[in-house]
Amino acid sequence: MLHFTQSPFMAIATLKFACKPNFLLRPAPFQCIRKLVPKSLPTVEVEECRGSTPEQGKGTSEKLILENNNSKVQAWKKLNSKELGLRNSMIAVPTKKVLNVLKKKGHDVYLVGGCVRDLILKQTPKDFDIITSADLKEVRKTFSWCEIVGKRFPICHVHMDGTIVEVSSFNTARCKSSMHFIYDDIEAPNDCDKEDYLRWRNCLKRDFTINGLMFDPYARIVYDYMGGMEDIIKAKVRTVVPAATSFREDCARILRAIRVAARLGFSISRETAQSVKNLSYSVLRLDKGRLWMEINYMLAYGSGEASLRLLWRFGLLDILLPFQAAYFVCGGFRRRDKRTNLLLSFFSNVDKLLAPNRPCHSSLWVAILALHKALSDKPRDSSVVAAFSLALHNGGNLSEAINIARRINKAHDARFPELLDPSGLDEENLEAEILDLAESVKGSLLQMTDRHLVSGAMADYPQAPHSNLVLIPLSMFLKALNFFDCVNVSTGKNYLSKQGRQIDYESLARGDLLEVRHVFARIVFDTVYPLHPNKD
Repeated sequence: MLHFTQSPFMAIATLKFACKPNFLLRPAPFQCIRKLVPKSLPTVEVEECRGSTPEQGKGTSEKLILENNNSKVQAWKKLNSKELGLRNSMIAVPTKKVLNVLKKKGHDVYLVGGCVRDLILKQTPKDFDIITSADLKEVRKTFSWCEIVGKRFPICHVHMDGTIVEVSSFNTARCKSSMHFIYDDIEAPNDCDKEDYLRWRNCLKRDFTINGLMFDPYARIVYDYMGGMEDIIKAKVRTVVPAATSFREDCARILRAIRVAARLGFSISRETAQSVKNLSYSVLRLDKGRLWMEINYMLAYGSGEASLRLLWRFGLLDILLPFQAAYFVCGGFRRRDKRTNLLLSFFSNVDKLLAPNRPCHSSLWVAILALHKALSDKPRDSSVVAAFSLALHNGGNLSEAINIARRINKAHDARFPELLDPSGLDEENLEAEILDLAESVKGSLLQMTDRHLVSGAMADYPQAPHSNLVLIPLSMFLKALNFFDCVNVSTGKNYLSKQGRQIDYESLARGDLLEVRHVFARIVFDTVYPLHPNKD
């Protein structure tokens, strides 16, 4: 028996298997971007003109917007982008090209929304959004490959250097929404020019104050009309308008509040949090495609663990992923519980490998959910789970997976009841257990896409929120099912596996089967046999 004094992955890498000389599932640790929150504002120019006070306004609708959930009116600020640490070199090259083309044609252009927030926080934006004074039709004529998409909120998709840059227009930003009458009732602040007015009006329609920032990379000014910088400093997610009004206008903002807070490590303001709880069921008004997109943003971009915790805390996990919610309830997990469990540990290890600009394909986290459900339904010998992940990595070569797994003599993470102590299974019984686990995982996928079973997942907990929503689309179910098909009893086949240790993030985002299996195996193995075991 080999005795490993280091990480099992590091030790496994030293074993000389002719068919897998480069088998390595733990490369150098992925360097996560540190969350940075400015502790003080740079030099601030406070505009003389402010939004009208309630007494100066025309009615309650004006008060609703301008007070921004507070008892004070927000001062307008123009911030020096250099003092915020913003440099134009931080802007993605395709985005800069689009900005330059529109600017040269005489249009005003700004970066807007979450990308400005992320640049201030020294984080890598998931994408860059542009807003311009040009009409969308003019934007479409300007670029050779560009189309207008969206009916309610039309924008241009500009194809540049293999990526899509989203461009919206001030002229179409007055969306046809149930709140347009509120904006129409607001009078322009006194003594403010047209450009300030247009920027201010657009920021009023943003979801959260921290997303209500505009950056002019040419004037090197960040415009803050909604108090976004103050909330960045406070690390707070707060709606621009009162939360109940904001969420009724667009219930997708409920999920975005969770996503933004999870990704940044921010807290959610008390009023916003209360409305998230009260209106959580309204997310079911969204079509499945939109729900799927929002959940994927949470789980595939490096903030899966925090997202699951917040979804659980606010009762949204019960609605969107009821099998996982039932697991939390069964395990005695309180809504604000700070403990961990196997599901959260899996996603903690997923998050260590991902980032907003290095996401995974959704089939990876679906496969993680399926494996975890199979283990929570029937706990397994830790060596079986390890061998199963190794078999996936090497394309179904059970003999090699068993050979490696039986050489591991490091303690598994005993905190989780789903992982049983090794029972010394012989090769034949270990293979049978691996195949049984593979079938159980496929069965879990079937359960997670069966409406009747989904609706009954929380049946034992009638006081908890519940739904019969089947979130996973058929195409993703089939792809995930194919993901596990290599683990079977067929012999004489060619075993295909990823070569090398480095993660190819482009392949991972595309859903390349070998790349996703490689990352999946690494996550599972690192969870079962952590590099630094918890001593609790």
